[in-house]
Amino acid sequence: MFPFTSSQPTSADSCKGAESGTAGTCSKHGMILAPNTTAMLNGRVVYTCPMHPQIEQDHPGNCPICGMALEPKGATLEEDNTELQDMTRRFRVAAALALPIFLLAMAEMVPGLQRWASGFSASPWIQASLSIPVVWWAGWPLFARGWASIRHRSLNMFTLIALGVGTAWAYSVIALFFQNSFPPEYRTHGSIPIYFEAAAVITALVLLGQVLELRARSKTSNALRALLQQAPKTARRIVDGKEEEVPVDSVAVGDRLRVRPGEKVPVDGVIEEGRSSVDESMITGESIPAEKKVGDEVTGATVNGNGSFVMQAKRVGPETTLSQIVHLVADAQRSQAPIQRLADRVSAWFIPLVLFSAAIAFAAWFFWGPDPRLVHGLLNAIAVLIIACPCALGLATPISIMVAVGRGAQVGVLIKNAAGLETLGKATTLLVDKTGTLTEGRPKVVWTKIADGFSESEVLASAASLEAQSEHPLARAIASLLADRNLPEKQVTEFTSTTGAGVIGTISDSRIQIGREDWLQENGVSVDEEWLREASSHRDEGQTVIFVSHENRVSGAIAIADPIKPSTPEALQELRRLGIDVIMATGDNPKTAAAVARKLSIQEVHAGIGPAGKRELIQQLKRADKTVAMAGDGINDAPALAEANVGIAMSTGTDVAIESAGLTLMKGDLRSLVRAVHLSRATLANIKQNLFFAFFYNAIGVPLAAGLLYPLFGWVLSPMIAGAAMSLSSVSVITNALRLRNASL
Repeated sequence: MFPFTSSQPTSADSCKGAESGTAGTCSKHGMILAPNTTAMLNGRVVYTCPMHPQIEQDHPGNCPICGMALEPKGATLEEDNTELQDMTRRFRVAAALALPIFLLAMAEMVPGLQRWASGFSASPWIQASLSIPVVWWAGWPLFARGWASIRHRSLNMFTLIALGVGTAWAYSVIALFFQNSFPPEYRTHGSIPIYFEAAAVITALVLLGQVLELRARSKTSNALRALLQQAPKTARRIVDGKEEEVPVDSVAVGDRLRVRPGEKVPVDGVIEEGRSSVDESMITGESIPAEKKVGDEVTGATVNGNGSFVMQAKRVGPETTLSQIVHLVADAQRSQAPIQRLADRVSAWFIPLVLFSAAIAFAAWFFWGPDPRLVHGLLNAIAVLIIACPCALGLATPISIMVAVGRGAQVGVLIKNAAGLETLGKATTLLVDKTGTLTEGRPKVVWTKIADGFSESEVLASAASLEAQSEHPLARAIASLLADRNLPEKQVTEFTSTTGAGVIGTISDSRIQIGREDWLQENGVSVDEEWLREASSHRDEGQTVIFVSHENRVSGAIAIADPIKPSTPEALQELRRLGIDVIMATGDNPKTAAAVARKLSIQEVHAGIGPAGKRELIQQLKRADKTVAMAGDGINDAPALAEANVGIAMSTGTDVAIESAGLTLMKGDLRSLVRAVHLSRATLANIKQNLFFAFFYNAIGVPLAAGLLYPLFGWVLSPMIAGAAMSLSSVSVITNALRLRNASL
């Protein structure tokens, strides 16, 4: 990053290398010697830099390379907001004191207040007094990070901020105490201009940026906490034929556990007795529960349906699928660091040039300038530093992001961080989950067939009334026919349910059975080949088909599917027009995934893959130099959302998915994603324009401040004019950013 690199290793480099996995500490720097650490080492939380993961230490602090606050590695249920609270307190003090400083300084520019301001001799002293706590208490972390960047030879925005604020404040103090030492040409209205308001306002603005950044980063940890909260706290262990409730942490591999209806599966294992349907949407994303019988695997934290079963624990503690998902999300969040701001990269070259220009200006005036040479040299060097103050440079990115966030909210796009918004416009590949992203995420009846001799309304009303007694998602889809088709609900008696197979009940003295054809045939119902062929064709389209029988005779068939959102085809077509390749990645079965892909003209499909598989797919795409956006809505999507260059969550999805993503589509459809891409590209262009304005003023102002025109015309750019030019660059940046409010999306 810094053009002048050191031959000596940084603390991060010299502390790397312990591969044993045991906790150790660098004797020189005190950093933990463990590159492959977990969240805790010997009871100590490991703190790391989001942008430089090689930095690890056992206490909070700032990254010596970029100056960002270190954050905990891994996840705990407890939230540490110490850094955020400290920065918030500093910002509030800075803002409260910077406002009166600004008003006193600006009074001289307001026509009605000019006379009062010029006669108020105490104003400069009040400004100086109020600026001390703003600059030297509230802004102290900025100076500490600036000094650290110099010490580690990794110049960044904090270097420029500390330099600009410190120079403006120090010059103002000198001008206040030594008015008579300045040449006449540097005076205005009989006094030397001071810049306490510039130092105070810049400090307050930078602290505001730090508060917003820390808030955004604290929300990423919410995803991990939400995942940890999914785990059940207790399990029912069977010992010597007796059941006892124990903490889930005490469950060992091989233990036999009872899972009752409606309970969460405590750990990963295999069913030994019983059968049930299990809601595995946390892992697969599919809303339709999976039928489980003896010998089938079940996953911890998934939700059991109406059945009861006994399982044997196979994976416990950190080996469970849920723990692995937490680990994947934590790793992905660290590897997907915020994009290094363009202003930071340019500052690495800009700062040495500014310092070099100031030194040249001082030397030229000191050796060849008019008397008093020392004063002229100091003033022109200070003018160079003031005009290069990072006010516009610091505003260039955040002001555009702030306007873009408001514009995004108007069109249903919630922007959580600037990196996500910036990256989306550069995306070349979009990875989409199926359920809840391309589809509605709720099973619905999509086809019905009624046997000859039966009334459609009679068959569907009976089926819907009978399924209304069940809690199965497929049953709820059929039961919804009562309201959707305005059917009369019938009274059901003698209702029984066979978990994972079907239901039986009596309506108007007629025995009704609803379920899979194999279960119906076991119960004496004959299903002929024509019905089976038609059912098979619908299953090829990814639909679930069940049969209805009246008194052991097939009376109808119902197909249930998760329908594609009406807005999806149009949105995918527009994304392709924007040059973005679309890939489907889903935990659903290949047949269903292929059917949806055919309807949407999606060429590349990855079906039956879990959270780790989706994350690995994104890693492969990134290794192929693809900029990957991921759109999803489930817990199973969280690792992929965090791993992608930019994650996009549906507002209809889980809290974990939303917290793991950089953007959230409030309307829950991909048309909002199209708008977000347009907004991202417009914002990126606007930021580049802002940076041009910021550097354009500096490119012209720095040579003028150094005295380039003095030999030709006798012109000297006083620090006052330098300060005005600095303000003008900020105004141009703000004005340009406001154009985003009318961006066409």
